[in-house]
Amino acid sequence: MADLRKEIEKRRTFAIISHPDAGKTTLTEKFLLYGGAINLAGSVKGKATARHAVSDWMEIEKERGISVTSSVLQFNYDNYCINILDTPGHQDFSEDTYRTLMAADSAVMVIDGSKGVEAQTRKLFKVCVMRHIPIFTFINKMDRDAMDTFELLDDIEKELGIATCPINWPIGSGKEFKGVYDRATEKIHVFSDTEKGTKEGEDQVLTLDEADSVLLPGQRDQLADEIELLDGASAEFDQELVDKGELSPVFFGSALTNFGVEIFLKHFLKMTTPPLPRKADVGLIDPVEEEFSGFIFKIQANMNKAHRDRIAFMRICSGKFEAGMEVLHVQEGKKIRLSQPQQMMAQDRKIVEEAYAGDIIGLFDPGIFSIGDTVCMAGHKIQYEGIPTFAPEHFARVRQVDTMKRKQFVKGIEQIAQEGAIQIFQEYNTGMEEIIVGVVGVLQFDVLKYRLNNEYNVEIRLENLPYEHIRWIENREIDLDKISGTSDMKKIKDLKGRPLLLWVNSWSIGMTMDRNPGLELSEFGR
Repeated sequence: MADLRKEIEKRRTFAIISHPDAGKTTLTEKFLLYGGAINLAGSVKGKATARHAVSDWMEIEKERGISVTSSVLQFNYDNYCINILDTPGHQDFSEDTYRTLMAADSAVMVIDGSKGVEAQTRKLFKVCVMRHIPIFTFINKMDRDAMDTFELLDDIEKELGIATCPINWPIGSGKEFKGVYDRATEKIHVFSDTEKGTKEGEDQVLTLDEADSVLLPGQRDQLADEIELLDGASAEFDQELVDKGELSPVFFGSALTNFGVEIFLKHFLKMTTPPLPRKADVGLIDPVEEEFSGFIFKIQANMNKAHRDRIAFMRICSGKFEAGMEVLHVQEGKKIRLSQPQQMMAQDRKIVEEAYAGDIIGLFDPGIFSIGDTVCMAGHKIQYEGIPTFAPEHFARVRQVDTMKRKQFVKGIEQIAQEGAIQIFQEYNTGMEEIIVGVVGVLQFDVLKYRLNNEYNVEIRLENLPYEHIRWIENREIDLDKISGTSDMKKIKDLKGRPLLLWVNSWSIGMTMDRNPGLELSEFGR
């Protein structure tokens, strides 16, 4: 038990979120560099060297230079075992980010110092706030011209409704960036543009008096004024508020040049917690309980084109996992053996013999897992709270170009839907002949088209539909034929045969409810 507790207390599991191009993938790589997990950071866009960021593994990601799926990376640093969940930066993939945050204990929010909180990221960051998990902020790209620092903090507080507490403070930005002032030690970490792909580079720390030799004229006085203002205006550091997700510690740096990354990592590991108890149907489950349990938060098909496989990502919530152990798959009510468990470094994997609460492992999935499923020891049946399905906001009818490839088409579209990236519906009364796809963000349509072509050799055409509003019908006993709707309403069903309604206009929902007394509608598919 003591060993189990020791192993679990070493674990730190966090998600990294940001908008595209804020430098999230670069920051992730630098963490791996410090942990010795990789020796040389890849150039993120990979144009010059054809080396791609370690965490971007899907072909379409390499072509576009964006992350469209979450990847999982594990490394050791300073006696901690760290699991990083890298998330898509684009708001069109915010549903994937939400699911990933269900598996994380805290989040690191990366913000571009020249842009602040961008419009398309509000949705992503609000997802974080919705989860009430601790949020740590890294303001990146300080070696480029940045916004006024107080404005940046104000932006975060206004947009996200969360207080900020700068742990360090930048001196200048762009060509005049000279480093960061550590508020606790009252010393300056001097900026140097180290060799970009390696972790070498001296961290020069000076007192204020010694720093005069490196600071530009007027910078020391400006720093003194800003610190005085900050001491009077900003929130005090309060670990309890950080743990509740109400106060975000803020750090400044430049991930590309490695500056400020290790300072951030060291502080972050002290301020963030080991795995916490998780909510299940029987109450809170303590991670150090001997009985193993976990839940599936992500499914990814074809991570390895040579193997044509599906991997279910599991967050271990309690106890110790051992390869080959027999567990209960709660939703199916079946006992299964967890063979070939894998740990990830993007698409590179190694078989793991054991893992502990807080770890993320990949399980080979022959098609038995769904997002939100619980696995546990047979004698201790529990069920973790489910992961809600977001209501899609864009719809299209899917047609295959070559009808002879019907089998591959159905298999491909069903597998991609099981991953949660898209939702598929059928026309009411027509079966699989007419398939309608719903997505949270329109970029998902491009990913669907690309993946069906690339992974299943199926070409499709998408015909956009005007519907924007969807509701699940809660009272199943209602006869769909008898529902009296509006002229812009469409009746469909999901893959489980559950009835749904689509509308073009939001006001039609109320009219439909008025015309059908007793009709119960829900925005979430449970």
